[in-house]
Amino acid sequence: MIVESATARRSLRNIRFDADLAVIGGGLAGVCCAITAARGGLKVILIQDRPVLGGNASSEVRLWALGATSHMGNNNRWAREGGVIDEILVENVFRNPEGNPHLFDAVLLDKVTAEANITLLLNTAVYEVDKDEADTIAAVRAFCSQNSTTYDVRAPLFCDASGDGIVGFMAGAVFRMGAESNAEFGEKLAPPEETAELLGHTIYFYSKDVGKPVRFVPPDFALKDITRIPRFGHIDAMGQGCQLWWLEYGGRHDTVHETEEIKWELWKVVYGVWDYVKNSGRFPEAENLTLEWVGTIPGKRESRRFEGDYILTQQDVVEQRRHEDAVAFGGWAIDLHPADGLYSDKPGCTQWHSRGVYQIPYRCIYSRNVRNLLLAGRDISVSHVAFGSTRVMATCAHTAQAAGMAAVLCAERGELPRNLLAPKRMQELQTRLLNAGQYIPHVSREDGRDLALAARIEASSSFTLAALPPSESTGGLGAARAMLIPLPKGRTPKATFYFDAETDAELEFQLRLSEREGNFTPDVVLATRRARVEAGTCRAVTVDFDVHIDRPQYAFYCIMPCPDVRVRLSNVRVTGVVSLTHGANPKVAKSAVQTPPEDSGVDQFEFWLPQRRPEGENLALTLDPLVALFGPENVVSSLHRPTTQPNAWVAAAQDAAPRLTLRWESPVKLGRIELTFDTDSDHAMESVQWGHPNRAMPSCLRSYVIRDQSGNLLASRADNYQTRNVIRITPPVVTDSIVIERMESNGDLPPVIFGVQCYEQ
Repeated sequence: MIVESATARRSLRNIRFDADLAVIGGGLAGVCCAITAARGGLKVILIQDRPVLGGNASSEVRLWALGATSHMGNNNRWAREGGVIDEILVENVFRNPEGNPHLFDAVLLDKVTAEANITLLLNTAVYEVDKDEADTIAAVRAFCSQNSTTYDVRAPLFCDASGDGIVGFMAGAVFRMGAESNAEFGEKLAPPEETAELLGHTIYFYSKDVGKPVRFVPPDFALKDITRIPRFGHIDAMGQGCQLWWLEYGGRHDTVHETEEIKWELWKVVYGVWDYVKNSGRFPEAENLTLEWVGTIPGKRESRRFEGDYILTQQDVVEQRRHEDAVAFGGWAIDLHPADGLYSDKPGCTQWHSRGVYQIPYRCIYSRNVRNLLLAGRDISVSHVAFGSTRVMATCAHTAQAAGMAAVLCAERGELPRNLLAPKRMQELQTRLLNAGQYIPHVSREDGRDLALAARIEASSSFTLAALPPSESTGGLGAARAMLIPLPKGRTPKATFYFDAETDAELEFQLRLSEREGNFTPDVVLATRRARVEAGTCRAVTVDFDVHIDRPQYAFYCIMPCPDVRVRLSNVRVTGVVSLTHGANPKVAKSAVQTPPEDSGVDQFEFWLPQRRPEGENLALTLDPLVALFGPENVVSSLHRPTTQPNAWVAAAQDAAPRLTLRWESPVKLGRIELTFDTDSDHAMESVQWGHPNRAMPSCLRSYVIRDQSGNLLASRADNYQTRNVIRITPPVVTDSIVIERMESNGDLPPVIFGVQCYEQ
């Protein structure tokens, strides 16, 4: 029992934390920043003002996390973000393929609490900033309403991943809200004059079929006149969750200080929409539906954007500009919404894609005037137009990983964030990010510590792309189809395809390439050939484009539309080889051809898209000569995904005992081995509200054994599904070779390894 005498006043309990890095905001950006820094050896305080992690991806909001893959609806092949966000999404698909948002909460909590270097403060809101000098943060103060405790958090480095930029705001960091004029940066998608318009908020809801009629009595505050929503005809009784993202409001308001008012308007809308569904008589299919869940906080799209030493613009995105200090990438469309949201008679969004992914420079992820403040997530340094692309959560997480690694380097070197722009420092930052699984387009690592780079690498076999034999399945040619095939420099191989035709027909074939290196938009037609196919089944047609290409790259072997003919498919799947169809994914594009307004600064081009598993079989074909680009030398490339080449070792399908061997001229000391596997970076791993056909990606290595030169066991795994495995050998061994053997994949596919890295410790 506690009894205290009366007193004039009392102070709340206060706890002081001293850390190497304080991360404010526990969305996917803050989570990935904190984990990256903690794994780099920093003591991290992660402060989150909500009861769970994940921000807009959490069970409180329930928006699926996406990035450059864009529902597999654009031309960004093999573009899922790498590093910690990849690890999280792969883990979620394994544990939670149905996309239950509560289970995704648990995945995030598991990942954070597994890191001994992270102290997590949930339900804790920062309310004050202390500064040593005008340009330096000394501490933040925060309050947790659940335990009536204040926290004094001190660190030499801070990262604002809070979305609204609460720390940056209170610290006096330069920021922007609203849209710049087109004159400021020359952005043709920007308005003629600067405006206060923003992207708005959305509240999601779920319904449930309970197997019997359900009556709904709306609350008094529900929207009464559904016709106030010009697009009310788009409401579908079965549509829910993220499908109703366009129920958006707040773009003409202060999305920081008026969020509560915006929330109330959205609650009115949600209950009014459900009243319309249940009581208008237009949706008899809704008779047994009940309103199972309504979000209690809105998913916020835009508020403050802080200025770094560089502001990313429309031209950076569309033109895919290169930056010496690139540390991350984006690839979602420039996705802008009308400021009036659901009350606008305009389309809910306009999405303008670039031809491929674009780099995000380091100069965008620190404040230009608060020298120890890193930026992560949606408050990084971008224009309003570019923000339309960078704001999506997987992209936010990817930039945050760069911020976390930058903090590690700053702490080790006693530097401030801006100092990492020095060429040697930047090269080290990029290399560390690549070594941790981060993918940075057009950037390769310079890692003199990696012993694998000095090894001779041998394999028991290597796959060669000679034939993908036809199955009994066929695909229609109502739309053009293509095989995306990696080719070496030189003459293109002949290709034989197989067709079923009811009558004789003429086929048109095209050989296409991408104009920009590393893209997968077939915007250059190198050659066109025509050939006859005779009536019958599995008729072989050979096409010889007789073209020389001047550099290794992917080529599109295209079969143009011919509705009366079907092409034979193959059930053989291979890493780095995929079939495409000229078409559109209505979730992210209105047409199979992006046709922007004249003089908008956006490119016109075609979309060529894969299908999701289990669909999306390859086209059956035979190549002459065969393509031999899947050799063991690929495992020491720093590109752990297909880019301009497959960049993977793939064992031959007939190899009954595949092995990969690394040999050194003289013995080396091994304390750590890092392996990178194929978890299908083309697959968009939406985190919630989306089912996935496989828990473990079929191409990922499930089991393997590693032995040294004497046959001693160094490591073994029997249940892997993750992209990266880090194997620590304690104590380290001295050996002149290692063998990776007894390899099996999670699916009926030959073993694939993208990367092998070896270190002393």
